[in-house]
Amino acid sequence: MSDLTLPPKSPASTALRPQHLDAVATRRQARRLAGQATPPWLHAEVAQRMAERLAVIKLQPQRVLNWSSFLGASDAALAAAYPQAMQVCAEPLPALRERSLVAHKRGWLKTLLRQPEAAVLAADEAVSPQVELVWANMALHGCPDLPETLARWHSAVAVDGFLMFSCLGPDSFVELRPLYAQLGWGRPAPMWWDMHDIGDLLVGAGFADPVMDQERISLTWGDAESLLKDLRALGGNVAPDRFAGLRGRAWRAALLAALEGLRGPDGRLRLSLEIVYGHAFKPVPKIRLAAESHVSLEEMREMVRQARPG
Repeated sequence: MSDLTLPPKSPASTALRPQHLDAVATRRQARRLAGQATPPWLHAEVAQRMAERLAVIKLQPQRVLNWSSFLGASDAALAAAYPQAMQVCAEPLPALRERSLVAHKRGWLKTLLRQPEAAVLAADEAVSPQVELVWANMALHGCPDLPETLARWHSAVAVDGFLMFSCLGPDSFVELRPLYAQLGWGRPAPMWWDMHDIGDLLVGAGFADPVMDQERISLTWGDAESLLKDLRALGGNVAPDRFAGLRGRAWRAALLAALEGLRGPDGRLRLSLEIVYGHAFKPVPKIRLAAESHVSLEEMREMVRQARPG
């Protein structure tokens, strides 16, 4: 399995940016979610919505890399869209890889969906061959180093293949910001990447023709306890400037009381989500020309190999 090797991780940037995540907290939350009985409830819904967008893409991939397979909850959607495709699942953490391994060893993906059996790999393992589609449902907003992740996706996809992804946008849970600010609790969530910035980063990573879109979803609950339960099922607050104190019973009681201010005219608690969707293609690599350019024979051979279909 050596035809494709995802590049090694680059050193994490030390500069604090608005979209910065607490990497330690992010891994801790992912491990917690890996222990849940099912993936986050929202992710399966978004997977179906993202799969509907595949109709605009004519390419029929034979090999699909499903990034963060367990939390992405996309196996059924991908199997329905591409029933004959080989699926490779890449998991960023050992705990998530174990969950995917257990699921696929039981054989439900192969027998119930009539899908060729999937390989389950760590995100930094080599996979063979290159894939025509990198699919990443609700994973991008949990990447501490987005440029690095995009570079890895670009390396994984074959020339003329494409990337399809979804993630939370910066206007998700916007109603919580004034509530937390008033109580001095820091950010309720990270300031996730804006879709226009993601588009720029895609081009910087080597992708072409990025198409970005968004939709807003309004969620309602009858009581604050149910709201907190559902939010916990999605993950946790991994903003580096989140509330730093111990969260005991008094803090929880104060939060429940504050959440009552989210009730709308219908009497239900309401929060907004911004879901960002994007896709982009990997073009034939171009030679960067200067006043005088030198290209080695091996570089030319590599470019020819990448440009060949199949």
